[in-house]
Amino acid sequence: MANVLFCAVTFNLAETTRMIQVARALDPSHHPVFMGYESDYVSLIADAGFEYRACAPSWSEAERQQAIAFDQGRAMRTPFTKELVAARVDVERELIRELRSPVVVTGSNLTSYLSARAEGVPLFYPVPFALTLAQVEQTRHMDFVRGRGRAARAADRLATSIFRWVYTRAPLAPRAFTTVAKANGVAPLRTVASLLTADRNLLTEMEWELDGFRIPVGFERVGPIFAHVDVPIPPIVDQLAAASDPLIYLALGSSANRGLALEAARALGTLPVNVVAPIRHYLDPGDSVPDNVHVTDLLPAHKLGGLVDAAVLHGGQGTVQTACATGVPFVGMGLQPEQTWHVRACERRGNAIAVSPKQVSKPPFVDAVQRVLSEPGFRTAAAEVREAYAREDGAAAVARLIETEIGRTSAAD
Repeated sequence: MANVLFCAVTFNLAETTRMIQVARALDPSHHPVFMGYESDYVSLIADAGFEYRACAPSWSEAERQQAIAFDQGRAMRTPFTKELVAARVDVERELIRELRSPVVVTGSNLTSYLSARAEGVPLFYPVPFALTLAQVEQTRHMDFVRGRGRAARAADRLATSIFRWVYTRAPLAPRAFTTVAKANGVAPLRTVASLLTADRNLLTEMEWELDGFRIPVGFERVGPIFAHVDVPIPPIVDQLAAASDPLIYLALGSSANRGLALEAARALGTLPVNVVAPIRHYLDPGDSVPDNVHVTDLLPAHKLGGLVDAAVLHGGQGTVQTACATGVPFVGMGLQPEQTWHVRACERRGNAIAVSPKQVSKPPFVDAVQRVLSEPGFRTAAAEVREAYAREDGAAAVARLIETEIGRTSAAD
């Protein structure tokens, strides 16, 4: 039996639920232990029955948003001060030693990339392919400049080239990571890409999403991993599913904002549909939405197949993969390059339409929703994707790799 330490960014819904799925897939003889600095989605860890260690120092809401923007490649400014990075590395190193964890599983908890290496423990990173070093080095178009015309594509190619240099070559990692790395006896992390490249980078993608890419050493495909939230389906969902009007699922994950949530709800309010929308966490007490939009808390989206007719999603990999696994066609509005990449991949498969977030309050968004509801091709493609997903289990694949490493470590001891 081994303790397995999971270092999750616990204010990131997709990352927290992805790690919960991996922990569930481990052999019951092992003991998963989660740690984190913020409390937003800690209840999901507790509900899943796993031990959680609350750690400090934590961030304010503004600092969290700044960290998300940095992680997603939308900003260079970060809340990673020397004092914070040093304190977190100390906490994590102590926890690794206490648990004698033979591996560390992380997401975008960047201090894990120092603490695990300082303790000589291999770092496992279940991660979407988009915005990894492997993807950025090989991608000619990141969709920074939207549009299908020749000028737009040329501008996007130039923007992508600049981003590639900044991300993989420029010494723009926060100085704290270089300073603290040296203090802990590990190689300094100087580029943004180095902050997000682990020892084992486990790509949570379908095989077709990696077509045309070379998978370098240190990277391997494991397959989709998405949330299975242990909450019941609210009665309102069954009631709306039984109604004559189509039912739309509106999900914006944890990386959208109040303005987008209200715009999407109000745009869907103009259609002859019902909407179930787990967007309560974005709304203020005085906010109003159309009568046909039913706001809820977090839903067990993996159980909505056969109940909802289509979805409107922000493009996060977790929500996209849940729609794919349940055979639900969707409209996706990627809020940053990683999300856009996943929506575009589904658009190419025929089970989704990609729109810009700027179009949500405009006719192209409504038109896209009407198309995924009315054109049979989208539902046919969604059913084919669902069948392919049924043959995949990314969480189990990651668990087996972790267990192999545990076995190797035990044999060496």
